[in-house]
Amino acid sequence: MSRLPDILALDFDGVVCDGLLEYFATTKQTYQQIWSAEVDDSFAPSFYRLRPVIETGWEMPILLRALVSGISEAEILNNFKAIAIQITEAEGLSKQAVVQKLDGVRDDWIKHNFADWLSLHRFYPGMIEQLGQIINSAVKLYIVTTKEGRFVKQLLQQQGIDLPAVQIIGKESKRPKYETLRILRDRHQQPGENIQITFVEDRLPALQQVAQQEDLLFVELYLADWGYNLEGDCILAAQDRRIKLLSLEHFCQDLASW
Repeated sequence: MSRLPDILALDFDGVVCDGLLEYFATTKQTYQQIWSAEVDDSFAPSFYRLRPVIETGWEMPILLRALVSGISEAEILNNFKAIAIQITEAEGLSKQAVVQKLDGVRDDWIKHNFADWLSLHRFYPGMIEQLGQIINSAVKLYIVTTKEGRFVKQLLQQQGIDLPAVQIIGKESKRPKYETLRILRDRHQQPGENIQITFVEDRLPALQQVAQQEDLLFVELYLADWGYNLEGDCILAAQDRRIKLLSLEHFCQDLASW
């Protein structure tokens, strides 16, 4: 890294926090509400392996439905978008209806057993300490995520990280991450100044979308290899001139060493 960034934008799930246990538990409850059927934990290993196909949370119950319906892991890995459309259309579901069910399960769980909900989240080793150092530096930290911002804020606060709500840009923003990065540039860049933004994400397609934006060529892009991605994603990132592969060990070192 030539110099410290002015802004460090981090994805949350798969970069800052590992929520796989919570995802499956929430998805099971949501599945039961939508399809009025119990699902046992035998689907958990497949669900965890297939987490990289999920772009936003509403797709999780659809992924579980695909597994329960007997669709193979290989098919899901290769064609999840088409499978998700097929399931939602065949079963008369809307994205918004699934979102409401999923968020409702989480809200109810947090309201009635917050400690239990928290216990299913694991912050990656060294992450909280590194976030604390970044917050106390000249670098402006933002969380840019497809998770609801209020859930992110609660999880961070529980770890002693009190990030202002304006610096947590979640699903409620309803815009792609590259557009959020553009907004952050415009918010902070002064006339005649060249701002530096670093973006760390565990989904290769999200990074590739940023890389395609001609006015965002100045953004440094890193794929978090400890997150929800596949070996093939890491190989592709290593071959991409715009995207750098980042390990958790390296992430937790001084930013200037990246």
